Amino acid sequence: MDVRLGDTLIMKKQHPCGCREWKVLRTGADFRLKCLGCGHEVMTARSKAEKNIKKIVREGEDQ
Repeated sequence: MDVRLGDTLIMKKQHPCGCREWKVLRTGADFRLKCLGCGHEVMTARSKAEKNIKKIVREGEDQ
């Protein structure tokens, strides 16, 4: 899966704050993600995050 810095990920499950959107802050073997609802940052394994991604929204791309 092609996930880049600055992408917004829409996940299958929501964060406890109710938001499903996460901003990618770091990529590699694991991701650092920031919740766009409450600002909470998490570090999670790439395989676990990729399994839960519903949609990738790129900055500057027309949808």
